[in-house]
Amino acid sequence: MANVIKLRKGLDINLTGRAQEQMLPVKSSTEYALVPDDFPGLTPKVTVREGDHVRAGDPLFVDKGCTEVSFASPVSGTVTAVERGERRKVLRVKIAADAQQEYADFGVKDVAGLSADDVKASLLQAGLFGYINQLPYAVATRPDTEPKAIFVSALRDKPLQGDFEFELKGQEKDFQTGLTALAKIAKVYLGIGAKQSASALTGAKDVEVTVFDGPCPAGNVGVQVNHIDPVNKGEVVWTVDPTAVIFFGRLFNTGKVNLTRRVAIAGSMVKQTGYVDALVGTPLKQILADNIADGCNVRILNGNPLTGVIANEESVLGAHTSEVTLIPEGDDVHEIFGWMLPRFKDFSTSRSYFTWLQGKKAYNLDARIKGGERHMIMSGEYDRVLPMDIYSEYLIKSIISGNIDNQEQLGIYEVSPEDFALAEFVDSSKLPLQKIVREGLDILRKENA
Repeated sequence: MANVIKLRKGLDINLTGRAQEQMLPVKSSTEYALVPDDFPGLTPKVTVREGDHVRAGDPLFVDKGCTEVSFASPVSGTVTAVERGERRKVLRVKIAADAQQEYADFGVKDVAGLSADDVKASLLQAGLFGYINQLPYAVATRPDTEPKAIFVSALRDKPLQGDFEFELKGQEKDFQTGLTALAKIAKVYLGIGAKQSASALTGAKDVEVTVFDGPCPAGNVGVQVNHIDPVNKGEVVWTVDPTAVIFFGRLFNTGKVNLTRRVAIAGSMVKQTGYVDALVGTPLKQILADNIADGCNVRILNGNPLTGVIANEESVLGAHTSEVTLIPEGDDVHEIFGWMLPRFKDFSTSRSYFTWLQGKKAYNLDARIKGGERHMIMSGEYDRVLPMDIYSEYLIKSIISGNIDNQEQLGIYEVSPEDFALAEFVDSSKLPLQKIVREGLDILRKENA
Protein backbone atom coordinates (compact mmCIF):
# COMPACT_ATOMS: atom_id res chain seq x y z
CA MET A 1 0.00 0.00 0.00
CA ALA A 2 1.47 3.33 -1.09
CA ASN A 3 1.93 6.13 1.42
CA VAL A 4 -0.53 9.00 0.97
CA ILE A 5 0.39 12.58 1.81
CA LYS A 6 -2.46 15.08 1.73
CA LEU A 7 -1.64 18.70 0.99
CA ARG A 8 -4.03 21.58 1.47
CA LYS A 9 -1.92 24.57 0.54
CA GLY A 10 -1.60 25.37 -3.13
CA LEU A 11 -3.63 26.61 -6.08
CA ASP A 12 -4.96 24.93 -9.21
CA ILE A 13 -5.20 27.36 -12.14
CA ASN A 14 -7.55 26.04 -14.80
CA LEU A 15 -6.62 27.51 -18.19
CA THR A 16 -8.24 26.92 -21.56
CA GLY A 17 -6.34 24.86 -24.09
CA ARG A 18 -5.34 21.76 -22.13
CA ALA A 19 -3.81 19.15 -24.45
CA GLN A 20 -6.24 16.51 -25.68
CA GLU A 21 -5.10 12.90 -25.53
CA GLN A 22 -4.45 12.58 -29.23
CA MET A 23 -1.30 12.43 -31.31
CA LEU A 24 -0.60 15.25 -33.74
CA PRO A 25 1.58 14.93 -36.85
CA VAL A 26 4.98 16.62 -36.77
CA LYS A 27 7.32 17.12 -39.68
CA SER A 28 10.83 15.77 -39.32
CA SER A 29 13.48 18.47 -39.21
CA THR A 30 16.72 18.72 -41.15
CA GLU A 31 18.46 20.59 -38.33
CA TYR A 32 18.57 20.14 -34.56
CA ALA A 33 20.35 21.86 -31.70
CA LEU A 34 21.34 21.20 -28.09
CA VAL A 35 21.20 24.14 -25.67
CA PRO A 36 23.58 24.21 -22.65
CA ASP A 37 21.23 26.54 -20.74
CA ASP A 38 18.78 23.62 -20.47
CA PHE A 39 21.15 22.17 -17.87
CA PRO A 40 21.39 24.61 -14.90
CA GLY A 41 24.78 25.00 -13.25
CA LEU A 42 26.66 23.85 -16.34
CA THR A 43 29.69 25.65 -17.76
CA PRO A 44 29.92 24.11 -21.26
CA LYS A 45 33.11 23.24 -23.09
CA VAL A 46 32.38 22.36 -26.71
CA THR A 47 34.16 19.20 -27.90
CA VAL A 48 33.20 19.38 -31.58
CA ARG A 49 33.97 21.75 -34.42
CA GLU A 50 31.97 22.95 -37.39
CA GLY A 51 32.12 20.28 -40.07
CA ASP A 52 32.57 17.36 -37.65
CA HIS A 53 30.31 14.36 -38.13
CA VAL A 54 28.65 12.93 -35.02
CA ARG A 55 26.42 9.96 -34.30
CA ALA A 56 23.34 10.08 -32.09
CA GLY A 57 24.83 9.63 -28.62
CA ASP A 58 28.21 11.21 -29.37
CA PRO A 59 29.15 14.12 -27.06
CA LEU A 60 28.69 17.70 -28.25
CA PHE A 61 29.98 19.45 -25.12
CA VAL A 62 31.07 18.63 -21.58
CA ASP A 63 30.81 20.32 -18.21
CA LYS A 64 34.00 22.36 -17.89
CA GLY A 65 34.04 21.78 -14.13
CA CYS A 66 33.67 18.01 -14.53
CA THR A 67 34.65 16.79 -17.98
CA GLU A 68 33.33 13.29 -17.22
CA VAL A 69 29.84 14.71 -17.69
CA SER A 70 29.13 15.01 -21.41
CA PHE A 71 25.93 15.79 -23.30
CA ALA A 72 24.87 13.59 -26.19
CA SER A 73 23.82 14.65 -29.65
CA PRO A 74 20.13 13.85 -30.29
CA VAL A 75 20.81 12.96 -33.94
CA SER A 76 23.58 11.90 -36.26
CA GLY A 77 24.76 14.49 -38.72
CA THR A 78 27.21 17.30 -39.39
CA VAL A 79 27.89 20.07 -36.88
CA THR A 80 26.91 23.24 -38.73
CA ALA A 81 27.44 25.92 -36.07
CA VAL A 82 28.44 26.62 -32.51
CA GLU A 83 26.42 29.73 -31.72
CA ARG A 84 27.84 32.06 -29.10
CA GLY A 85 26.55 35.13 -27.31
CA GLU A 86 28.08 37.76 -25.08
CA ARG A 87 31.52 36.91 -23.68
CA ARG A 88 31.55 33.92 -26.04
CA LYS A 89 28.87 32.13 -24.04
CA VAL A 90 27.80 28.95 -25.87
CA LEU A 91 24.14 29.37 -26.82
CA ARG A 92 23.64 26.16 -28.77
CA VAL A 93 25.33 23.57 -30.96
CA LYS A 94 23.52 22.95 -34.27
CA ILE A 95 23.58 19.72 -36.25
CA ALA A 96 22.34 19.07 -39.80
CA ALA A 97 20.70 15.65 -39.53
CA ASP A 98 21.65 12.73 -41.77
CA ALA A 99 18.93 11.23 -43.96
CA GLN A 100 19.80 7.84 -42.45
CA GLN A 101 20.39 8.03 -38.72
CA GLU A 102 23.45 6.38 -37.18
CA TYR A 103 23.60 5.56 -33.47
CA ALA A 104 26.56 5.07 -31.18
CA ASP A 105 26.27 1.55 -29.74
CA PHE A 106 26.72 1.37 -25.97
CA GLY A 107 25.55 -2.23 -25.68
CA VAL A 108 22.39 -3.72 -24.22
CA LYS A 109 22.72 -4.24 -20.46
CA ASP A 110 20.71 -6.18 -17.88
CA VAL A 111 20.34 -3.64 -15.07
CA ALA A 112 19.60 -6.36 -12.53
CA GLY A 113 23.24 -7.41 -12.68
CA LEU A 114 24.76 -3.91 -12.61
CA SER A 115 26.32 -2.14 -9.66
CA ALA A 116 25.91 1.52 -8.79
CA ASP A 117 29.27 2.31 -10.41
CA ASP A 118 28.22 0.42 -13.56
CA VAL A 119 25.03 2.47 -13.87
CA LYS A 120 26.91 5.75 -13.39
CA ALA A 121 29.56 4.73 -15.90
CA SER A 122 26.94 3.80 -18.50
CA LEU A 123 25.09 7.11 -18.13
CA LEU A 124 28.36 9.06 -18.28
CA GLN A 125 29.56 7.22 -21.36
CA ALA A 126 26.27 7.83 -23.18
CA GLY A 127 26.08 11.54 -22.32
CA LEU A 128 22.91 11.19 -20.24
CA PHE A 129 24.20 11.71 -16.71
CA GLY A 130 23.67 15.49 -17.01
CA TYR A 131 19.90 14.93 -17.08
CA ILE A 132 20.07 14.25 -13.33
CA ASN A 133 19.62 17.31 -11.11
CA GLN A 134 20.30 17.73 -7.42
CA LEU A 135 19.18 19.57 -4.33
CA PRO A 136 20.67 21.73 -2.92
CA TYR A 137 21.15 24.41 -5.59
CA ALA A 138 18.75 22.85 -8.18
CA VAL A 139 21.52 22.24 -10.73
CA ALA A 140 22.75 19.36 -12.88
CA THR A 141 24.62 17.03 -10.54
CA ARG A 142 28.07 15.45 -10.81
CA PRO A 143 29.13 11.82 -10.37
CA ASP A 144 31.19 12.53 -7.25
CA THR A 145 28.09 13.49 -5.25
CA GLU A 146 26.67 10.82 -2.98
CA PRO A 147 22.87 11.16 -2.85
CA LYS A 148 21.02 10.02 0.23
CA ALA A 149 17.98 9.45 -2.00
CA ILE A 150 16.70 9.93 -5.56
CA PHE A 151 13.31 11.53 -6.22
CA VAL A 152 11.17 11.14 -9.35
CA SER A 153 7.85 12.99 -9.62
CA ALA A 154 5.42 11.58 -12.19
CA LEU A 155 2.75 14.12 -11.23
CA ARG A 156 2.47 17.15 -13.51
CA ASP A 157 -0.09 19.56 -12.09
CA LYS A 158 0.93 23.02 -13.25
CA PRO A 159 -1.48 24.77 -15.62
CA LEU A 160 -1.48 23.24 -19.11
CA GLN A 161 1.17 20.66 -18.25
CA GLY A 162 1.17 17.38 -20.14
CA ASP A 163 -0.23 14.19 -18.62
CA PHE A 164 2.65 11.84 -17.87
CA GLU A 165 0.32 8.81 -17.91
CA PHE A 166 -0.43 9.51 -21.58
CA GLU A 167 3.26 10.02 -22.26
CA LEU A 168 4.06 6.74 -20.55
CA LYS A 169 1.83 4.59 -22.78
CA GLY A 170 3.96 2.10 -24.71
CA GLN A 171 7.09 3.01 -22.73
CA GLU A 172 6.35 1.25 -19.45
CA LYS A 173 9.24 -1.20 -19.84
CA ASP A 174 11.82 1.54 -20.39
CA PHE A 175 10.44 3.50 -17.42
CA GLN A 176 10.74 0.53 -15.08
CA THR A 177 14.24 -0.24 -16.34
CA GLY A 178 15.26 3.35 -15.65
CA LEU A 179 13.84 3.20 -12.13
CA THR A 180 15.62 -0.07 -11.42
CA ALA A 181 18.91 1.40 -12.66
CA LEU A 182 18.57 4.45 -10.40
CA ALA A 183 17.71 2.20 -7.46
CA LYS A 184 21.19 0.66 -7.77
CA ILE A 185 22.63 4.05 -6.75
CA ALA A 186 20.33 5.07 -3.89
CA LYS A 187 16.81 4.64 -2.57
CA VAL A 188 14.29 5.93 -5.12
CA TYR A 189 11.07 7.70 -4.15
CA LEU A 190 8.42 7.88 -6.90
CA GLY A 191 5.77 10.54 -6.36
CA ILE A 192 2.42 10.15 -8.12
CA GLY A 193 -0.97 11.86 -7.97
CA ALA A 194 -4.13 10.61 -6.27
CA LYS A 195 -5.91 10.39 -9.64
CA GLN A 196 -3.13 8.51 -11.43
CA SER A 197 -3.94 4.84 -11.91
CA ALA A 198 -1.43 3.48 -14.47
CA SER A 199 -0.04 0.19 -13.17
CA ALA A 200 3.46 1.23 -14.26
CA LEU A 201 3.21 3.98 -11.64
CA THR A 202 1.13 2.50 -8.83
CA GLY A 203 2.91 -0.86 -9.12
CA ALA A 204 6.41 0.36 -9.91
CA LYS A 205 9.11 -1.97 -8.60
CA ASP A 206 12.36 -1.22 -6.76
CA VAL A 207 11.02 2.16 -5.56
CA GLU A 208 8.91 3.55 -2.75
CA VAL A 209 5.69 4.97 -4.19
CA THR A 210 4.10 7.97 -2.46
CA VAL A 211 0.73 9.41 -3.43
CA PHE A 212 0.39 13.19 -3.18
CA ASP A 213 -3.20 14.34 -2.83
CA GLY A 214 -3.61 18.08 -3.15
CA PRO A 215 -3.50 21.09 -5.46
CA CYS A 216 -0.55 22.39 -7.44
CA PRO A 217 2.39 22.41 -6.59
CA ALA A 218 1.99 18.90 -5.15
CA GLY A 219 3.82 17.63 -8.25
CA ASN A 220 6.93 19.71 -7.60
CA VAL A 221 9.77 17.39 -6.74
CA GLY A 222 11.01 19.94 -4.17
CA VAL A 223 7.67 19.79 -2.35
CA GLN A 224 7.86 16.00 -2.31
CA VAL A 225 11.40 16.05 -0.96
CA ASN A 226 10.30 18.45 1.78
CA HIS A 227 7.56 16.08 2.95
CA ILE A 228 9.46 12.79 2.63
CA ASP A 229 13.13 13.41 3.38
CA PRO A 230 14.13 17.10 3.71
CA VAL A 231 17.61 18.21 2.71
CA ASN A 232 19.88 19.48 5.47
CA LYS A 233 23.18 21.29 5.04
CA GLY A 234 25.82 18.86 3.77
CA GLU A 235 23.27 16.44 2.30
CA VAL A 236 22.43 15.84 -1.36
CA VAL A 237 19.41 14.32 -3.08
CA TRP A 238 19.09 13.71 -6.81
CA THR A 239 15.97 14.63 -8.72
CA VAL A 240 15.13 13.11 -12.11
CA ASP A 241 12.44 14.11 -14.59
CA PRO A 242 10.27 11.05 -15.38
CA THR A 243 11.01 11.40 -19.09
CA ALA A 244 14.74 11.25 -18.35
CA VAL A 245 14.03 7.96 -16.54
CA ILE A 246 12.62 6.69 -19.85
CA PHE A 247 15.78 7.91 -21.64
CA PHE A 248 17.88 5.90 -19.18
CA GLY A 249 15.73 2.79 -19.64
CA ARG A 250 16.01 3.00 -23.43
CA LEU A 251 19.78 3.18 -23.12
CA PHE A 252 19.99 -0.05 -21.11
CA ASN A 253 17.32 -1.88 -23.14
CA THR A 254 18.57 -0.94 -26.62
CA GLY A 255 22.17 0.20 -26.15
CA LYS A 256 21.33 3.47 -27.94
CA VAL A 257 20.63 7.07 -26.97
CA ASN A 258 17.11 7.97 -28.04
CA LEU A 259 16.04 11.43 -26.88
CA THR A 260 12.51 11.28 -28.30
CA ARG A 261 9.97 12.62 -25.85
CA ARG A 262 6.18 12.98 -25.98
CA VAL A 263 5.36 16.68 -25.69
CA ALA A 264 2.00 18.34 -25.03
CA ILE A 265 0.98 21.16 -27.37
CA ALA A 266 -1.35 23.33 -25.32
CA GLY A 267 -2.75 26.79 -24.80
CA SER A 268 -5.59 28.97 -26.02
CA MET A 269 -3.57 30.10 -29.06
CA VAL A 270 -3.19 26.58 -30.46
CA LYS A 271 -5.54 25.56 -33.27
CA GLN A 272 -5.47 21.90 -32.29
CA THR A 273 -4.13 20.71 -28.95
CA GLY A 274 -2.60 17.30 -28.46
CA TYR A 275 0.76 15.56 -28.22
CA VAL A 276 3.71 15.09 -30.55
CA ASP A 277 6.67 12.74 -30.42
CA ALA A 278 9.75 14.88 -31.02
CA LEU A 279 13.47 14.74 -30.36
CA VAL A 280 15.11 17.07 -27.88
CA GLY A 281 16.48 19.95 -29.95
CA THR A 282 13.72 19.93 -32.60
CA PRO A 283 12.97 23.47 -33.85
CA LEU A 284 9.63 24.68 -32.53
CA LYS A 285 8.66 25.85 -36.01
CA GLN A 286 8.50 22.16 -37.01
CA ILE A 287 6.45 21.23 -33.96
CA LEU A 288 4.04 24.17 -34.30
CA ALA A 289 3.79 24.22 -38.10
CA ASP A 290 0.36 25.54 -39.18
CA ASN A 291 -0.97 25.15 -35.63
CA ILE A 292 -0.79 28.71 -34.28
CA ALA A 293 -4.14 30.50 -34.06
CA ASP A 294 -4.62 33.85 -35.74
CA GLY A 295 -5.97 36.98 -34.13
CA CYS A 296 -3.39 38.48 -31.75
CA ASN A 297 0.22 38.40 -30.70
CA VAL A 298 1.24 35.04 -29.27
CA ARG A 299 3.68 34.17 -26.49
CA ILE A 300 5.40 30.85 -27.13
CA LEU A 301 6.70 29.09 -24.03
CA ASN A 302 9.15 26.21 -23.80
CA GLY A 303 7.24 24.76 -20.88
CA ASN A 304 4.12 25.73 -18.94
CA PRO A 305 2.80 29.24 -18.17
CA LEU A 306 4.28 29.28 -14.65
CA THR A 307 7.85 28.09 -15.23
CA GLY A 308 8.26 28.00 -19.02
CA VAL A 309 10.99 29.89 -20.89
CA ILE A 310 9.94 32.53 -23.41
CA ALA A 311 10.69 31.20 -26.89
CA ASN A 312 9.98 31.81 -30.56
CA GLU A 313 9.64 29.61 -33.62
CA GLU A 314 13.42 29.60 -34.07
CA SER A 315 13.90 28.14 -30.58
CA VAL A 316 14.29 24.39 -30.08
CA LEU A 317 12.57 21.89 -27.82
CA GLY A 318 14.27 21.98 -24.43
CA ALA A 319 15.94 18.98 -22.82
CA HIS A 320 13.47 19.07 -19.90
CA THR A 321 10.44 20.44 -21.76
CA SER A 322 7.28 18.36 -21.38
CA GLU A 323 4.95 20.85 -23.07
CA VAL A 324 5.01 23.76 -25.52
CA THR A 325 2.44 26.38 -24.55
CA LEU A 326 0.93 29.22 -26.57
CA ILE A 327 -1.01 31.98 -24.80
CA PRO A 328 -1.98 35.53 -25.82
CA GLU A 329 0.76 38.11 -25.29
CA GLY A 330 -1.77 40.72 -24.16
CA ASP A 331 0.20 43.70 -25.47
CA ASP A 332 -2.68 44.66 -27.74
CA VAL A 333 -5.23 44.87 -24.91
CA HIS A 334 -6.23 48.35 -23.73
CA GLU A 335 -8.74 48.62 -20.88
CA ILE A 336 -10.21 51.82 -19.56
CA PHE A 337 -9.86 52.05 -15.75
CA GLY A 338 -7.68 48.88 -15.76
CA TRP A 339 -8.08 46.73 -12.69
CA MET A 340 -11.03 48.79 -11.41
CA LEU A 341 -13.39 47.23 -13.98
CA PRO A 342 -15.86 44.61 -12.65
CA ARG A 343 -14.34 41.77 -14.66
CA PHE A 344 -16.25 38.58 -15.41
CA LYS A 345 -13.58 36.68 -17.33
CA ASP A 346 -10.38 37.14 -15.29
CA PHE A 347 -9.04 34.97 -12.49
CA SER A 348 -8.22 36.41 -9.07
CA THR A 349 -7.03 34.68 -5.91
CA SER A 350 -8.27 37.58 -3.77
CA ARG A 351 -11.85 37.56 -5.12
CA SER A 352 -11.32 40.99 -6.68
CA TYR A 353 -13.58 39.96 -9.58
CA PHE A 354 -16.99 38.33 -9.69
CA THR A 355 -15.66 35.18 -11.34
CA TRP A 356 -15.26 33.52 -7.93
CA LEU A 357 -19.06 33.22 -7.88
CA GLN A 358 -19.10 31.22 -11.10
CA GLY A 359 -17.54 28.06 -9.68
CA LYS A 360 -14.84 26.12 -11.49
CA LYS A 361 -14.27 27.41 -15.00
CA ALA A 362 -11.42 27.61 -17.49
CA TYR A 363 -9.76 30.98 -18.00
CA ASN A 364 -8.03 32.40 -21.05
CA LEU A 365 -5.29 34.42 -19.38
CA ASP A 366 -2.65 36.39 -21.25
CA ALA A 367 0.98 37.09 -20.39
CA ARG A 368 0.49 40.53 -18.84
CA ILE A 369 1.74 41.09 -15.30
CA LYS A 370 -0.98 43.73 -14.67
CA GLY A 371 1.03 45.94 -12.39
CA GLY A 372 4.54 47.11 -11.65
CA GLU A 373 7.11 45.92 -9.15
CA ARG A 374 6.70 47.49 -5.73
CA HIS A 375 7.84 47.10 -2.14
CA MET A 376 7.45 43.62 -0.69
CA ILE A 377 4.33 43.20 1.43
CA MET A 378 4.46 40.73 4.33
CA SER A 379 0.97 39.37 3.77
CA GLY A 380 1.32 35.61 3.96
CA GLU A 381 0.48 35.29 0.26
CA TYR A 382 3.38 32.96 -0.45
CA ASP A 383 2.63 30.62 2.43
CA ARG A 384 -0.95 30.03 1.26
CA VAL A 385 0.26 28.43 -1.98
CA LEU A 386 3.57 26.88 -0.89
CA PRO A 387 3.07 23.59 0.99
CA MET A 388 6.57 23.45 2.44
CA ASP A 389 7.75 23.82 6.01
CA ILE A 390 9.68 27.03 5.40
CA TYR A 391 9.14 30.75 6.04
CA SER A 392 8.99 31.65 2.36
CA GLU A 393 8.63 35.43 2.64
CA TYR A 394 11.51 35.70 5.11
CA LEU A 395 13.62 33.48 2.84
CA ILE A 396 13.01 35.78 -0.13
CA LYS A 397 13.94 38.82 1.98
CA SER A 398 17.17 37.15 3.11
CA ILE A 399 18.10 36.34 -0.51
CA ILE A 400 17.45 39.93 -1.60
CA SER A 401 19.54 41.26 1.29
CA GLY A 402 22.32 38.72 0.68
CA ASN A 403 22.22 37.29 4.21
CA ILE A 404 23.59 33.79 3.62
CA ASP A 405 23.37 32.70 7.28
CA ASN A 406 19.66 33.49 7.35
CA GLN A 407 19.13 31.76 4.02
CA GLU A 408 20.63 28.55 5.38
CA GLN A 409 18.52 28.73 8.54
CA LEU A 410 15.35 29.38 6.52
CA GLY A 411 15.74 26.32 4.27
CA ILE A 412 17.28 27.49 1.02
CA TYR A 413 19.00 24.13 0.56
CA GLU A 414 15.70 22.37 -0.09
CA VAL A 415 14.07 24.77 -2.56
CA SER A 416 14.32 25.35 -6.29
CA PRO A 417 13.05 28.28 -8.38
CA GLU A 418 9.97 26.35 -9.58
CA ASP A 419 8.78 26.00 -5.98
CA PHE A 420 8.11 29.75 -5.99
CA ALA A 421 6.27 29.82 -9.34
CA LEU A 422 2.81 29.93 -7.76
CA ALA A 423 3.97 32.45 -5.17
CA GLU A 424 5.17 34.62 -8.04
CA PHE A 425 1.75 34.31 -9.69
CA VAL A 426 -0.16 35.49 -6.60
CA ASP A 427 2.44 38.04 -5.45
CA SER A 428 0.85 41.48 -5.18
CA SER A 429 4.34 43.01 -5.17
CA LYS A 430 5.03 41.61 -8.66
CA LEU A 431 8.52 40.42 -7.71
CA PRO A 432 10.36 37.97 -10.04
CA LEU A 433 10.60 35.34 -7.30
CA GLN A 434 11.95 32.52 -9.46
CA LYS A 435 14.76 34.75 -10.71
CA ILE A 436 15.54 35.89 -7.16
CA VAL A 437 15.73 32.29 -5.90
CA ARG A 438 17.88 31.22 -8.86
CA GLU A 439 20.37 34.04 -8.23
CA GLY A 440 20.41 33.28 -4.51
CA LEU A 441 21.16 29.60 -5.13
CA ASP A 442 23.93 30.46 -7.60
CA ILE A 443 25.60 32.81 -5.11
CA LEU A 444 25.31 30.26 -2.31
CA ARG A 445 26.78 27.52 -4.51
CA LYS A 446 29.72 29.76 -5.40
CA GLU A 447 30.31 30.64 -1.75
CA ASN A 448 30.31 26.97 -0.73
CA ALA A 449 32.49 25.76 -3.62
